[in-house]
Amino acid sequence: MYRIDRDRALVQTVDFFTPIVDDPFLYGQIAAANSLSDVYAMGGRPLTAMNVMGMPTDAVPNHVIHAILRGGAAKAKEANCVLVGGHSIRNPEPIYGLSVTGLVHPRRMMTNSKARPGDWLLLTKPIGTGIVTTGIKRGLTPPALARKTISIMARLNVPGSELAERGLVRAGTDVTGFGLLGHLGSMCNSSGVGAELAAGRIPAISREVFDLISRDCIPGGSRQNLEASSAITRFDGVASAYRHLLADAQTSGGLLLCVPPRHLDAVLKVLRKHRTPCAAIIGRIVRSSKPRIQVRP
Repeated sequence: MYRIDRDRALVQTVDFFTPIVDDPFLYGQIAAANSLSDVYAMGGRPLTAMNVMGMPTDAVPNHVIHAILRGGAAKAKEANCVLVGGHSIRNPEPIYGLSVTGLVHPRRMMTNSKARPGDWLLLTKPIGTGIVTTGIKRGLTPPALARKTISIMARLNVPGSELAERGLVRAGTDVTGFGLLGHLGSMCNSSGVGAELAAGRIPAISREVFDLISRDCIPGGSRQNLEASSAITRFDGVASAYRHLLADAQTSGGLLLCVPPRHLDAVLKVLRKHRTPCAAIIGRIVRSSKPRIQVRP
């Protein structure tokens, strides 16, 4: 974040990754939504974006490259964000994403350091994208589940802007590569608090995700997340499948919001207006001398 004056600050972010779906247009949409999410997660509104692309031009034809760029442009337009250019290079494997500049009010922005004991933890997208996309690569994910997951990953986290601007939420983050436990642990560490989660209240994209877990469709990053988060997480009678789900590395995941009880109804109303994939109350922030997460069934 770069503060311009009393009422304005720039949010600047960049993200890109290799393809996680076969359709190039959808890949472009997901990568763009993921890049835009960091601005929404701080309560900002995207202003401009630039393409960041690397392609093996001897292996990927021009019409595929154009489809990726069209997907990203469509998602930027949906976010009322102006696509102003970008840069491309030859690369051994495809990569695509956006560098995004947004605007936020310095005193109304969301950060991961303002969680307070008593806040409800609310999640706006179900989790399990890493497991599902690993299943897609192995040919094990049912087509209907693949379509549902792609649709969720392509959704913008637009409500973050309104929630921050109205002063309803001061603490939050988006759930991406470090999984729900990793991002919640970082927020607890930055805020000097702990958290309690109810595993049964945490929504998976589908019950079929647990079938994929039983077939070992768990990406390496998710395994590393679980190992890393185990140092600050206590699981009380929580099944192994749920542990893997909570640590699953997400692509273009939802917002994890710390909602003061007095604002809960207003926040839920905003999320209903924007038709978020879910609005699940999954736990709460608690006092703790250490940044510890406790997960109960």
